[in-house]
Amino acid sequence: MIYPYKGVTPTIANTAFIADYVTITGDVSIGDECSIWFNTVIRGDVAPTILGNRVNIQDNSVLHQSPNKPLILEDDVTVGHQVILHSSIIRKKALIGMGSIVLDGAEIGEGAFIGAGSLVPQGKTIPPYTLAFGRPAKVIRKLTEDDLKEMRRIRSEYVEKGQYYKNLQDNQ
Repeated sequence: MIYPYKGVTPTIANTAFIADYVTITGDVSIGDECSIWFNTVIRGDVAPTILGNRVNIQDNSVLHQSPNKPLILEDDVTVGHQVILHSSIIRKKALIGMGSIVLDGAEIGEGAFIGAGSLVPQGKTIPPYTLAFGRPAKVIRKLTEDDLKEMRRIRSEYVEKGQYYKNLQDNQ
């Protein structure tokens, strides 16, 4: 369901795939070739939520904000299943592992990998191209070429799957 909020309707690129049972409301912008998977909620009823291009938000995730603190996901971001993102900045090519929580004012650096089940507390900055894990998340190590290759594979597969399902939707 797509809902306006106080006269502001979400802006969704024509090439984005929005799965069944997704709720998007208010000041939300979703870029080209994004995929928003089943049972996800993206609210823009407090501050803007901005998704760049080729962002994938996997099943059962929740995206929201605090007043005057937008949620920004740059291009090519992967957000795993059951993730909560709140008023944070996720830089391009980052991956947020399943079940993680990223809180207000946190910034995930370009190409960083947040391990599954992690909690990134308010205001924490995770450096680019590092693996961070834990509750609270701590940097474990720099990413290897194998890590980066796997992250590229995941991004590519989600763009491909999203476009496959988008074509099915368009042809029904």
